[in-house]
Amino acid sequence: METASVRLGLRANWQQFALLVVVNAFVGAMVGMERAILPLLAEQEFGVASRMATLSFVASFGLTKALANLLAGRLGDRIGRRRVLLAGWLAGLPVPWLLMWAPSWAWVVAANVLLGVNQGLAWSMTVIMKIDLVGPRQRGLAMGLNEAAGYLAVSLAALATGYVAATYGLRPQPFYLGVVFSGVGLLLSALFVRETQHHADLEARQHFDASAPVPSFREVFVRTSWRDRRLFAVCQAGLVNNLNDGMAWGLFPLFFAALGYGLTQIGWLAALYPAVWGLGQLVTGALSDRIGRRPLIVGGMLLQGVSIGAMLFSDAFAWQAGAMVGLGIGTAMVYPTLLAVIGDVAHPAWRSTAVGVYRLWRDGGYVVGALLAGVLADALSIPWAIGAIAALTLLSGGVAATTLAETRPQTYKEL
Repeated sequence: METASVRLGLRANWQQFALLVVVNAFVGAMVGMERAILPLLAEQEFGVASRMATLSFVASFGLTKALANLLAGRLGDRIGRRRVLLAGWLAGLPVPWLLMWAPSWAWVVAANVLLGVNQGLAWSMTVIMKIDLVGPRQRGLAMGLNEAAGYLAVSLAALATGYVAATYGLRPQPFYLGVVFSGVGLLLSALFVRETQHHADLEARQHFDASAPVPSFREVFVRTSWRDRRLFAVCQAGLVNNLNDGMAWGLFPLFFAALGYGLTQIGWLAALYPAVWGLGQLVTGALSDRIGRRPLIVGGMLLQGVSIGAMLFSDAFAWQAGAMVGLGIGTAMVYPTLLAVIGDVAHPAWRSTAVGVYRLWRDGGYVVGALLAGVLADALSIPWAIGAIAALTLLSGGVAATTLAETRPQTYKEL
């Protein structure tokens, strides 16, 4: 792309932006196909009794995704965003086939290693490419649209696979959807997505000191992880957010089954939380451009903790649905806003690397959540595990309140 033809802004790049929204929906759907049924598959088809062993698929997914995020961020700065996106889709192609025909639970865990690579590379690039396209003024809106598409797709895929599983069984039919998701996502990315690194270069020239040296990978890692208090605040909040999401993925279906709910009800509850999360981000991302990042992050973490804890006070379906709505709203407040803070603080020359470091910590939460929830559920019970993670989420909100200064650009203009 010629430099002279590159422009920043949502209106100027709406076609590529819309295409990337669609691509990220297919990325999210790859995870959604597992959310309602994989813990039940472990218990009913493979006879896995240990909660720790059941949650091993979440841990393998989270560890691989976290490392893939870090790699994706650095590669995005070095070789371009589009190539990394395509590599992510290639890693995702075998996943539904492995889940359909896995002869043992170890194969399912291995499939989730590939799924982690797919999510780490592909989702990271859709995030970074949208930040590149829109420039500094509409960053919250861009992240809201990106994450909304991804998590609405998670919800719809979870609901669809829950219905298919209730009608035909846990395997192989629900995973036929994954074959479609991965194939279409790869084709769209290969045929229509264009490189966006030129947009990041333009923003660097227009809005930043062009003479500033580009820090090393180690310097970016240290700055993002803890040296910059704003970036530390979002890294710890992101880690705890995905810690409780990993617990939700692995334990909520088992918790709901213990309450006596059937597959269709479990599918609805598994879909409700990411649906509210996804739809809510259409509002919260843009809202953070107007009122600031800090109130949404602190308030969202606190609401998540309260909603998770509320699940323990009633076995009524309506009560559990209300808790899932609250958890979805809290997560919608936090998720795109954390990414917007990274975009606010990081220089375009090392932004992709910073996003990768943040997503390393955030998706490392899946590993911590799987281990912590599994150990507590085996040693005590599933309700004890849920209560402990609710308390940890409230604590994270308190940490964000004391360490996060506002980062919203003061040059915001009406869209």
